Amino acid sequence: MSDTITSSQTDEAIPATQPDVSIIMPCLNEIESLPHCLANAREAAQAIHAKYGLTSEILIADNGSTDGSQAYAQSQGARVVPVARRGYGAALIGGCEGGHGRYLLMADADGSYNFLDGVAMIGRLVAGADLCMGSRFAGGIAKGAMPWKNRYIGNPILTGVLNLFFRAGIDDAHCGIRAITKQAFLACGLSSTGMEFASEMVIKSTLLGQRIEQVPATLGPDLRDRAPHLRPWRDGWRHLRYLLMLSPTWVFGVPALLALLAGLVLMGGAGTEFFRPNTLPQIGSYWTLLGGALVAMGHLALLMAVATHLYSIRQGYRRATWVTGMVNGVASLESMLLAGLGLMALGALALALVAYGWVAREYQAASSLWPAAMGVMLVQLGLQNALGGFLMAIMAGHEARFFTGLK
Repeated sequence: MSDTITSSQTDEAIPATQPDVSIIMPCLNEIESLPHCLANAREAAQAIHAKYGLTSEILIADNGSTDGSQAYAQSQGARVVPVARRGYGAALIGGCEGGHGRYLLMADADGSYNFLDGVAMIGRLVAGADLCMGSRFAGGIAKGAMPWKNRYIGNPILTGVLNLFFRAGIDDAHCGIRAITKQAFLACGLSSTGMEFASEMVIKSTLLGQRIEQVPATLGPDLRDRAPHLRPWRDGWRHLRYLLMLSPTWVFGVPALLALLAGLVLMGGAGTEFFRPNTLPQIGSYWTLLGGALVAMGHLALLMAVATHLYSIRQGYRRATWVTGMVNGVASLESMLLAGLGLMALGALALALVAYGWVAREYQAASSLWPAAMGVMLVQLGLQNALGGFLMAIMAGHEARFFTGLK
């Protein structure tokens, strides 16, 4: 078969050498379902040409098949791109990088998706969208096409968490048929090799402010006799951990604020009891220790939140915001070192007063643990601040002003 896709509607040859659309399938031993999928992809290419006047190529991103999938695909006019790095995400990244089209339409090669659903997706991209997702819940899921734990537990929970963390506003983050412009794909800098690739694309597109739209898509039972590559519990955890890794606000920022609030309340109450006894309900030694630890942990988590935000902006998949600009006005290695040294000096002074009081009491135990806890906490905060300043300077590319030049 030649390297052209012929449109039955127009009787015109659609060249695959410099196409407008790349229809991409990841493939690992899919010889059973490839005949159906390739025929379906050709139908979609013809429909795309008839509706939008766009030419298409069919590309198989082969991940090391040993069943003859490559030869069969080539015999049917598809282009095969070998992808050495293993994994679902790796195959799709390799396929998208190898695609010649300015629009990329991708779906699995197991026959569960209908490439004709991608025609509307290409239309959304032509109209200005950067990414168009399919929604199986809007389009319909055939009986037996999706395990109940995926349909009613895994997918809704993971999509809900993704929308909570990143405000993507979609209802099926893991739909396997989707379309993205080549420009948007390259801007996202995707790197996930496994099933979490599906989440990464949506998350990074959202963080970059790309325009995301959604159309209905159908899901049918796959055409293979063997078990699918998907492992629900393993891949579900991989998706969840990826959501957490890309959300420093929820991993570090929210716990930091909660710990700081609780710790400051406890330390404030213990301090009030120390200076003005019986003003508030008594905060004992155990609670005082907990309060100091919570403040220190919250401060450390806050530093990690800022550092990881800085990293994601430097890596290009998150945009700087007005908060970044505000922080840039005061945050530098020098300012963090000075603040750290100041806190350590205050802590050392507090501990010196504790030692002086111990001697003055003729080495008897103190009535309150608060002064010692406060001194230790201040020294710890100062040290964390100084070390955090160096960490952020290193992550900023060895720049003393961490957020300078970011967009």
